[in-house]
Amino acid sequence: MKKASPLRRLARCMAALALAGCGPVLAQPAGAEGENFLYRVVSGDILLELAQRYTTTPQNWSILQQINQVADDRALPIGKVLRIPFAMIPEVPAPAQLVHASGKVTVNGRPLQAGESLAEGSTLSTAAGAFATLRLTDGSMLTVPGNSTLVIERLQAFQGTGLTDTILSVQDGSVESIVAPQDTGVGRFEIRTPVAITGVRGTRLRVHSQNGNTQTEVLSGVAHLGAATSGQATLRPGQGAATGADGVMGAVRSLPAAPQLSEPLRGPQGWQVAFDPVPGASAYLVRVADDPEGTRPRSSQRFTAPENIRFASQGAGTRYVLVRAIGADGLMGPDAAQAFEGQPVLVSSNGLPIAAGHGDHVYLTAY
Repeated sequence: MKKASPLRRLARCMAALALAGCGPVLAQPAGAEGENFLYRVVSGDILLELAQRYTTTPQNWSILQQINQVADDRALPIGKVLRIPFAMIPEVPAPAQLVHASGKVTVNGRPLQAGESLAEGSTLSTAAGAFATLRLTDGSMLTVPGNSTLVIERLQAFQGTGLTDTILSVQDGSVESIVAPQDTGVGRFEIRTPVAITGVRGTRLRVHSQNGNTQTEVLSGVAHLGAATSGQATLRPGQGAATGADGVMGAVRSLPAAPQLSEPLRGPQGWQVAFDPVPGASAYLVRVADDPEGTRPRSSQRFTAPENIRFASQGAGTRYVLVRAIGADGLMGPDAAQAFEGQPVLVSSNGLPIAAGHGDHVYLTAY
């Protein structure tokens, strides 16, 4: 028998971590355990109905009874976690939709535009300075900044559940995710890099992979991180960990704090924002986005000190500047956001913006 790779063994052992720190009993799935879907029993559940609901074959109740060592299939203990093999649950394709694109974005080598769909097996790439944001069928949002390559290894939905089965591989660069924002539960959601696997139930998570190293940052919810060589941990809100190119995970630590931003001001060299240095920060990432969550970014710059920060509005209308601190080990803290007004545009007598020959608006200022 072929020996499983370290990362595959890690994927199978996510169960113990996934069960750690479980909250109150909820009438929804509990997550994933390797090759099994997890369901936590609520009042009124019986195996026959669960088999029908998740496998579409009620006769499978006896298989679930054996797998879960249930004595009485009609008297399930409330709160018990049942394992239902993914192989028994029908799945259907669940393409992701590109809801935002800025700069050069390609899929499988061809240009990609907002509104298009991406299927399982697609490779999404962003050029320097570009951004792409995908929306999954359960409402999860994935933002991919510039110089990144993301392989969609699995993109399915468990039929009849509204839950997705998603496995992403960050070959290089970053992916920032807001998973199951409507609290509908998560079937399976994993982000893999060459040296680590991160599995989540529902969270706001960032994963970066550069020069063989991986940084994992949890902003909300809970994530379960496993390194290829050694190290496993449950990451809670405001925590992160770095995994080296050797596959060894470093200590879990608190992320840098969010800066306390002033109101943005427009100066002679562009927009400016002021804040005190964040303890432990070695640099700051400054983005301009169309929304305060940063899912529709327009630009990104890195600065070493607060007093040097300048940025442009990147178009008309309300914009948001988002600033995060970066620690010496590359772990990034939460964003602080401030709204400001973008470039004023030339308008006609009826109040409508005037477009230039290339289709963009005619702006009145240079920033």
